[in-house]
Amino acid sequence: MAPIGLILASEYKLRSRGIGEAIGGGVDTQILLEIGIYGLVALYLYRKFGIRPPRRVTSVLLALAWVFALYVAMSVLWTPYPQFAAVRAAQLLVTASVCQVVASRATREDMHRLAHVFIGLVVVSVGIGVAMPLPRTPNTQDRFNWLYVHPVTAGIFLGIALLLAFAFLLPGGPPRLWRKSFYVVALVVTGGALVATGTRGAAAGCVVGLAVLLLCSRGPRGRAELLLFALPLGALAALAFSEEIIGFATRGESAEQLESLNSRTDLWTLALDATMKQPIFGNGASSARGLFLEQIGLGGGHNAFVNVIVEGGAVGLVAFSLLCFVTMTFQLSLTRIKEVRAEAALLLSLMAFLVVDAMTADMMAASANVASIWLFLIVAWTCVVSGKPVQRHKRHGDDQVPVATVS
Repeated sequence: MAPIGLILASEYKLRSRGIGEAIGGGVDTQILLEIGIYGLVALYLYRKFGIRPPRRVTSVLLALAWVFALYVAMSVLWTPYPQFAAVRAAQLLVTASVCQVVASRATREDMHRLAHVFIGLVVVSVGIGVAMPLPRTPNTQDRFNWLYVHPVTAGIFLGIALLLAFAFLLPGGPPRLWRKSFYVVALVVTGGALVATGTRGAAAGCVVGLAVLLLCSRGPRGRAELLLFALPLGALAALAFSEEIIGFATRGESAEQLESLNSRTDLWTLALDATMKQPIFGNGASSARGLFLEQIGLGGGHNAFVNVIVEGGAVGLVAFSLLCFVTMTFQLSLTRIKEVRAEAALLLSLMAFLVVDAMTADMMAASANVASIWLFLIVAWTCVVSGKPVQRHKRHGDDQVPVATVS
């Protein structure tokens, strides 16, 4: 359950900080606790697994994940915010280490249990948000969240949990660990809470993820069902709730705000200028938050691909994009294998969700947050589904006898 520990340490806070405080190097008890938990996870991985050989052969996906993580860590050498960047880079390397262990040693059953723990965590979190609403910032007064988790981040939690619950509920989906009614409750809770967050990027990502899941999870039959039932029902729902959908999409914003995507277009213009100054290797890890904060008052690129090109330049963008593209290509190819089709479709839908959400949120390309951790978990889970046991050999007379290690 190390990934859940990293997610809790990264996102669940009992206080709110201004967006400029982290860049300034301020440290409080919760920051020390977060760093301490990452350190404990790293120590646990070292003591538990050390340099033991893997149980299964891992794919090129794991190598691409390490290339991206190591490049981010290396870019600390030229960032204008070395202290903040060094901590974040270390956390990303711990996340990649967890990904390595999961990809090479976990079983599919382990991943199913992890998914259910995450669904349960999110449902309980929604209950906490309803029962114990805490003070919110002026921009999030009417948007649901829990503790001091930002509504955008809460939307990512809810979208992932919704897709997981829906996949386990589907006929022929991954094996269920709970009664069917529990998944129905989880769908209702996460879906209602997602709408209440007002997070448009996560909502759009969830719609795309559900479409991908329905298209790929049941082969040709699933595609036919989508065309015959899901699309007409979706069209009817859109017509019936058109006012509510328009209200959710506009969120009471002015025409000027909508045209600029809440100042994102202005921010992306600044990102282009920053990229032109350092086009090849970028401005260094975690630089986007500080650069944009100084010039426009917004921290981060509010787009994962914009964020990564500002911080990592063309090299970082290629590494990140290649990781996403190859992962989704692997998952698409796995959907052609009947035995793992439903699970591969779930993983592909999760990647589709993260990529769509990444158009308006930068967390997927950053570190120490739920989107980044789930990106690495999806890579590891894909390796688990597609991997083969490592073939060991032992001496038996003059012959080499292969012995398969159990996954």
